Amino acid sequence: MAHYRGRMQEVRVPWWPLFGVVAVAHVVLLAAGAEPWDSVTKCLAAPLLIGWVLTTGAPRILALALLFCLGGDFFLELDGLFLAGMASFALAHVCFISWFVSHDAVARLRARPGIVVLLVAAAIALVALVWGGIDDPVVRAVLPLYALLLSGTAATALATDRLAGLGAVLFLVSDALIALTEFDRVTATTASHVAIMVLYLGAIALLTIGGARLASTGLRTAAPAPEPAP
Repeated sequence: MAHYRGRMQEVRVPWWPLFGVVAVAHVVLLAAGAEPWDSVTKCLAAPLLIGWVLTTGAPRILALALLFCLGGDFFLELDGLFLAGMASFALAHVCFISWFVSHDAVARLRARPGIVVLLVAAAIALVALVWGGIDDPVVRAVLPLYALLLSGTAATALATDRLAGLGAVLFLVSDALIALTEFDRVTATTASHVAIMVLYLGAIALLTIGGARLASTGLRTAAPAPEPAP
């Protein structure tokens, strides 16, 4: 039994190649309108990244953020659960922001306030643009908060890691396209759906990589300096 356990521990799951295969398959199936397989592949992407996080010792908060992303992916595939999907993604952004804030994002943003101003302006502009198309009063109440969370993830990520920052910006653009199509400001087409998912898949991949490498950077930074020789 010990021999078999040892063999099992030696198995390496190719999480990133599998993620790439699933991402490409999803985009192809989405473009072809192959239901329900496009939904199935969509909901397989985040779990593969979660698997990588959990098996490589990356920060668990990234796995939690990705779990909430999976919840958002699932809920948005079901009719009438748009608010549940938004809530799940909002919790994902809270996790991302918490991680980046723990790596001095706030202090770095104080030195570069233009990032915050620009992203808050973008959030306000997006909400203003889609406001007239929102019929649900609950969505009207929570959308500004969600837009600020999107901008918060982008700002804190940009302040701490370039890859994570790029991923957060892609996330923002993807969700902006969702809002524009969902609230009838842009006509939803196959091309728009594909663009949304390409941006989103790139976003969670880059946020995962960038967020994970912050942990190793933090460990190096936190290492005590050698004591001077007497």
